[in-house]
Amino acid sequence: MTLIHSILGYLVCSAAIIYAGSRLSFYGDRIAEITGMGKAWIGLILMASITSLPELMTGVSAVVFVDEPDLAAGDIFGSCVFNLLILAVLDGFVKKPLTAQVRTTHVFAGAFGIILLTLTAIGIILAGRIPAIGWISSMTPVIFGVYLAAIWLIYHFENKQPKPAGDLIPEEHDPRALRRTLTLYGFNALIVVAAAVFLPFFGDHIAEESGLGMTFMGTMFLALSTSLPELVVAISAVRLGALDMAVGNIFGSNIFNIFILGIDDVFYRKGSLLSNINPSHLFTILVVILMTAVAILGLLYKPQKKRLLLAPDTLMIVVLYILLLGFLVMTAGKG
Repeated sequence: MTLIHSILGYLVCSAAIIYAGSRLSFYGDRIAEITGMGKAWIGLILMASITSLPELMTGVSAVVFVDEPDLAAGDIFGSCVFNLLILAVLDGFVKKPLTAQVRTTHVFAGAFGIILLTLTAIGIILAGRIPAIGWISSMTPVIFGVYLAAIWLIYHFENKQPKPAGDLIPEEHDPRALRRTLTLYGFNALIVVAAAVFLPFFGDHIAEESGLGMTFMGTMFLALSTSLPELVVAISAVRLGALDMAVGNIFGSNIFNIFILGIDDVFYRKGSLLSNINPSHLFTILVVILMTAVAILGLLYKPQKKRLLLAPDTLMIVVLYILLLGFLVMTAGKG
C-alpha cells in the first residue's frame, strides 16, 4: 500500500467519523430531553462512551492486528490531550468564559481523570517491578475498579445536585420518539465504530512510509482523528446550547479512555501493555494531568473575562498543548 493510498483511506475514515459524530450531539440532546436524565450526565456517560469508541476499536486493532502497543497507548494519551484542547476551542465559540457557564460538578469527573492517569503513570514506571496477572499488568484491575467506582460515585453525586431548568423532563412525550432517537443514535454510533476499525491500519502505513515514530504518530496524528467525534459533538452541543453536555462529554471521554487502555492490555497477549510502551508517554500523561488541573481551577474560579479570545484557563491549556506538540516533534522518529 502506497503512502497516497494510506492517506486517502485515512481521510475517508476520518470523514465518516466527522459525519456520524455531528449527529450524535443532536440525538444525545433529544435523549436528555425525553428521558430527563440531565445533559451533564448524558454527556459524561452516553456521549462519552460512544465518542470514545474509535479509541477502543483503534487500540484493540493496533495491539491485535498490527502489533503496535505504542500506537494504541499514544492514541489514548493523545486523545486525552486533544479532548482537553477542545475546551479551548469551545471557549472561542462563546462570549462568556466556558467554565463560568457550566456546572461546578464537572470537577468530580476531572478529579477522577487525574487519579486514573496517575495510576497509569505508576503502572508504567513500576512495570518491571510489580507482578503481572498472567500477561496483564496488575495495575489494570485497579484501573477497572477505579473507573467503575468513579461512574457510580459521579452518578449519585449528580443526582444529589439540583438540575438546571434545561434538563427537566417534559410533562408529555411520545414513547415512539425515544425509540426512534435511540435507533438513529445507534446507527450513527455504528458508522463511527466501523470507520475506527480501519484507522490503525492506515495510520501504521503512514507512520512507516513517512518515517515518523509510533509515539508521535499515535499521540498526534491518529489521536486527532479518533478525537474528531468529541470535537464535532462538542461544537454541535454548544450550538444547541447544551454546554454541560459538551463539557461532560470531554471529561467523560478522558475517564473512559483510561478504561480503554486497560482493555487494550487485556487484548495484548505479548505481555503487559504498560511494560511494552515507550516511557516517553509519561511526559504526555504529565501534560494531561496539568491540563486537567487547569480546567478544574477554571471550573472552581469561574473567570468572567477573556484575553485573546480565550479565558485564562483555556489559554493555559493551549500553551500546554503547544509545549507538548513541540516535545513530540523533537522526539519524532525516536519512539
